[in-house]
Amino acid sequence: MSYAPAASLAQTLVRREILDLHAYHVPDSAGYVKLDAMENPYSIPPELRDEIAMAVASAPINRYPDPGAASLKEKIRSATGLPQRMDVLLGNGSDELIQLLALALNKPGATLLSVEPSFVMYKMIAAFTGMRYVGVPLISNSGAADFSLDLPATLAAIAREQPALVFLAYPNNPTGNLFSADAVKRIIEAAPGLVVVDEAYYAFASDSFIPYLASYPNLLVMRTFSKLGMAGLRLGFLAGSAAWLEQLEKLRLPYNVGVLPQLVAEKLLDHHDVLLRQAEQLKQERAKLYRQLEAVAGVQVYSSEANFLLFRVANATAVFDGLKQRGVLIKNLSGGHPMLRDCLRVTVGTAEEGAKFMAALQDTLNQFA
Repeated sequence: MSYAPAASLAQTLVRREILDLHAYHVPDSAGYVKLDAMENPYSIPPELRDEIAMAVASAPINRYPDPGAASLKEKIRSATGLPQRMDVLLGNGSDELIQLLALALNKPGATLLSVEPSFVMYKMIAAFTGMRYVGVPLISNSGAADFSLDLPATLAAIAREQPALVFLAYPNNPTGNLFSADAVKRIIEAAPGLVVVDEAYYAFASDSFIPYLASYPNLLVMRTFSKLGMAGLRLGFLAGSAAWLEQLEKLRLPYNVGVLPQLVAEKLLDHHDVLLRQAEQLKQERAKLYRQLEAVAGVQVYSSEANFLLFRVANATAVFDGLKQRGVLIKNLSGGHPMLRDCLRVTVGTAEEGAKFMAALQDTLNQFA
């Protein structure tokens, strides 16, 4: 059967900005030490696993989920210490929430602004929704990026572009650094539209903007539980004023968070301390891995408050391929943005995974010595 007529029709009907995109690529990780996706490597304790299994066995999967997920929202409020009068909106991962925000604020000519390099979905979802996108480069000194926030350039872009929506990843992905809180406050105060502080890696960071939600009427905080050990549930949330979230609820598809994700997330949040202890262990592994990378000749590693480390080598693609050949999968960022030339990103895993990564890296680099 020939697909030519369908291909021709698709080329005719699909929007040009969509035709020009590439689908988000997720590589096959079977058989590798998987350190490419910022996942929590630790399993939940057996007794908690048994508790979840019993709850899942009796879950009413023949019924639609609670559309408002009231019980889960209360547990999120409790776990995060959400300020009074602030509300929660749930999403199927944070990607859905980014898309809801872009859809809601995309009036004709509206602009979405972020910094670069940062989370690729901000720019991609702007394209999905037909929203104008502006990226402000992070700081680069003498050709060497340090990835800190360029506050004067960002404030100038806000004054010039008047964005309806600003996204700031805090800590930033893929660089791992935490921007100055005072600089972020300046951006919130200067922005004419909504500012979303994306705290996907909150469990590994030293600061949060949740306490400031009541102070800024144009601020929302977005989080995902994926990095904390719930990646398979695809659960994220927005926290902020009900005045914002009531409008976004109109765009949220019914039953977007299923029965099982709601149930399992509730059980895990009942044991939030278990997940936070795992995060603390990963912070220790992060510090150890940083020291090990810092000691390797030819490697420039960047400090991180997330559960990954960004590092630069002489030939990132060759090193990435060498690691794959040795059974270790990380993320090759070279080519994704000019400031990420020859950069690789490794997820912080268990001590054993970290040792396998370091051995494979050293062996690969020796090959090119």
